Amino acid sequence: VYALEGSIAIAGALVQWLRDNLGLIASAAEIEPLAQSVPDSGGIYFVPAFSGLYAPHWKDNARGVIAGLTRFVNKGHLARAALEATAFQTREVLDAMHHDAGPAVNLSALKVDGGMVFNETLMQFQADMLGVPVIRPTVAETSALGAAYAAGLAVGVWAQVDDLRANWGEDKRWTPNMEAGERARLYAGWQKAVTRTLDWVD
Repeated sequence: VYALEGSIAIAGALVQWLRDNLGLIASAAEIEPLAQSVPDSGGIYFVPAFSGLYAPHWKDNARGVIAGLTRFVNKGHLARAALEATAFQTREVLDAMHHDAGPAVNLSALKVDGGMVFNETLMQFQADMLGVPVIRPTVAETSALGAAYAAGLAVGVWAQVDDLRANWGEDKRWTPNMEAGERARLYAGWQKAVTRTLDWVD
């Protein structure tokens, strides 16, 4: 059995940054209604390379950029672009994984966990960016659950891994509803924005 891992430096922490550093929101939960106050990101991209870019770029001299600003842009667009940044970064990592694994391994769905999976706007945009369903399990804190499962297997609470699979349940599923052309256009804009972050630190 082989596993591929891709690390993203800033995802949920970007929402915290908007709250703590800019005061744009008072709580993390406010990011979604603010993002929903606009129909899209207004053409801006937020690349949160605060400490460089991780997978798949691995550029420690990159720095964060908000690209495409105009006078039309407001805080709702900034909030939406911040959420979309997580989806774009996830797309980059999954594209790299697909490249490494080869055409025999195709992504049919993305199972997600963690605090951000309760953000409906982000989950829908993630499905749209990937072109596959995004699935949230009934227990969203999978890391903690995995540790409990490992301990349970070690002491005999469960006899085998198949017993654990039977416990898994689907809570919600988001299916993509974005046309392929629009998906490609938005992702190309992200890739262009990423190039603006590179080699910022000499």
